[in-house]
Amino acid sequence: MYAINMEQNKKELNIPDEVKIFDTTLRDGEQAPGIALTVDEKIKIAQKLDELGVDTIEMGFPTVSAGERKAAKEMVRLDLDSELCGLARVVKKDIDAVIDSDLSYAHLFIGTSPLHRDYKLKKSKTEILNQSMEMVEYAKDHGLKVEFSAEDATRTELNYLIEFYRGVESAGADIINVPDTVGILVPSTTRTLIRTLRKKINAPISLHFHNDFGLAVSNSIIGIEEGANQSHCTINGIGERGGNTSLEELVVSLKIAYGINLSVDTTKLYDTSNFIGSITGIKMPPTKPIVGENAFAHESGIHVDGILKNSSTYEPIAPELVGHKRRIALGKHTGHAGIRSKLDEFNIKVTDKQFENIYSQVKILGDKGKCITDDDLKSIAITEISTSGKEYIKLLGLNVMTGQSVSATATVKISIEGEVMETSQIGVGPVDASILAVKSLVKDTVNINLDEYRLEAITGGTDALAETFVVISDDKGNKATGRATREDVILSSVVAVINSINRILDIQENS
Repeated sequence: MYAINMEQNKKELNIPDEVKIFDTTLRDGEQAPGIALTVDEKIKIAQKLDELGVDTIEMGFPTVSAGERKAAKEMVRLDLDSELCGLARVVKKDIDAVIDSDLSYAHLFIGTSPLHRDYKLKKSKTEILNQSMEMVEYAKDHGLKVEFSAEDATRTELNYLIEFYRGVESAGADIINVPDTVGILVPSTTRTLIRTLRKKINAPISLHFHNDFGLAVSNSIIGIEEGANQSHCTINGIGERGGNTSLEELVVSLKIAYGINLSVDTTKLYDTSNFIGSITGIKMPPTKPIVGENAFAHESGIHVDGILKNSSTYEPIAPELVGHKRRIALGKHTGHAGIRSKLDEFNIKVTDKQFENIYSQVKILGDKGKCITDDDLKSIAITEISTSGKEYIKLLGLNVMTGQSVSATATVKISIEGEVMETSQIGVGPVDASILAVKSLVKDTVNINLDEYRLEAITGGTDALAETFVVISDDKGNKATGRATREDVILSSVVAVINSINRILDIQENS
């Protein structure tokens, strides 16, 4: 798959045998502006995360509310396979809240950077370290597993950070977590920091990276290359400001690029992403890697042709790996292969001439900036099939004028077997006026009555294609249907009527 031999490359790295996924969607993810989860919603998300297979679920911050503690207790009663963890500051009240929530895993934190020491905590380095070590010992004395974060670690003096981590490790911390609290790391500084800490610390190292520069996933991968044993992530990368390390992006990268076996069931990523997006109200942009609606969508004719021959030509992974689906999108870049594959998918059979007409309509709509949906294509194809035949009458021009009154004036220009004719009519609206003009122009050829008229917007939005279906009859009792699919309601209506007239004339000629 890779020009560079990844197996050889891995030998030169310090990747641990096992990498764990610590999901903080319910804690840091919920801190994203606009997200406020109920107890029931947190329970449902925890169950989804457990089904996904994350190693640890950070359920929240127990000390902040009774609801958080209730959610924690209910999660514990579910007996999930994932470990459950609660956040706590280095104060007894917070640790007691974790204990009272029936949790056995505490994530302790305190700020260590000069900014946090001087402005937020107003404490010295020594005071912060001593308080932290005391609270680690308190938590361990109460049977808790302890993960410790030096908040704003990446803006903390390196010598003090090493001293601090070694201190809490000696007090009993089981895991050392390195938070890039404001997301300032880049890959090179990440590599230097984690490589240095790995040499100085014996406990497993965990990563908690924010995405302010869009580098959270890249930095997490670099940290794992340097020996980090665990990464904090959120589903869809939600979190404060620019968010956190995206779980789905990190997991797939580690699995595919590095061949690392993780506990996560990747086939459930897309479903989990959609589920959490619907509960939080934060929808992913179509271009979101792995789980976005366009992650496996193809429009370009060159790409679609390659995909249909061998999906690996333009896809790094199969969509099934993450529970997604491949989608052929239609637009101005679409080639013959893409449209044919769609028609085959819908089991719609057309002649070569009909296909070229369908292809032409897709291109025209694409040039106008229209994205053609599957339903649009179906309607265009069905209209083409149903209207194929001799064109006795052709529409050459249509112009409609409306004013402040309810009436409208329509000018219609047609040719009837080569003879060009034009007239104007007034109606109660633009569609009525246009159809009256058509009836006036064809009255010497065929007398028609409009028996049924039905109009539908194929898809939502103001740019939806209009599908018109009509039934007309002549004075001899013949009936014919007509349909048309166009961007404009009035044009769609006129074309549908003319198509039905052509069918009536065909019936008359062949009866």
